[in-house]
Amino acid sequence: MPQNAQQPSFAECIQGTDRSAVHLEMRDDYGDNERFAAWRRGERIDWDDRSSWWRGFHDQVARAVERGVSIRRVRIISEPLSEYIRWEHYLTRANLAAGEQVRWVPRRLASDLMLPCNDFWLFDDQLARIHHFAGDGSLMGDEFSSEPDILKLFAAAFEGAWERAISHEEFPV
Repeated sequence: MPQNAQQPSFAECIQGTDRSAVHLEMRDDYGDNERFAAWRRGERIDWDDRSSWWRGFHDQVARAVERGVSIRRVRIISEPLSEYIRWEHYLTRANLAAGEQVRWVPRRLASDLMLPCNDFWLFDDQLARIHHFAGDGSLMGDEFSSEPDILKLFAAAFEGAWERAISHEEFPV
């Protein structure tokens, strides 16, 4: 898979997006971080205090949505849910507040879908940002592709998962 020499940041990718950004996630764990550790200790977000949970990512998404960009995310997950996925479900309230649409697909409903091996973002069906993770869930790096066959494969994979997915509001945890 070809890799672009210059790798744009997420902010640059989303700023250059006119119509659609989609994100497919397929891991049950993305490694430890302080926010996850706090949640595991029983600390919860004060959703009334937006400054305590709103991040730069949410600003970028909200600005794109205000410009008319549709931002959708599908998470393909195992059951029973991992602790990490339960935490992500809890945090998804912030994604929704920014204007993202989020759906969930239990793996048992995805067996007949053709899915790539890696999580990805797809911007306007023109640029794929492909994530590479280590076995412990830590991000090893990103690869970018604008190869038409890859873009077509990713778009089809995402849409197949999206059609099968359960909306965040209806997905039980």
